[in-house]
Amino acid sequence: MKEIKAAMAGTVLNVFIGVGDEVNAGQEVIMLESMKMEIPVEASEGGKVTEVKANIGDFVNEGDVLLVME
Repeated sequence: MKEIKAAMAGTVLNVFIGVGDEVNAGQEVIMLESMKMEIPVEASEGGKVTEVKANIGDFVNEGDVLLVME
């Protein structure tokens, strides 16, 4: 299982993928907002999304798992 984690604390502004979606390396999967800046979260490698753990409006801390891929 591959996990994509938050690189910094912030609020989930948008989720661009869902369970079952195929994701490519470098693809933006989630947009965070921190200190009035939008921070895109990109997949470091490709795979199929098996679980999305972050919802729009959630506050996440640095290191929190945002989604899981196989």
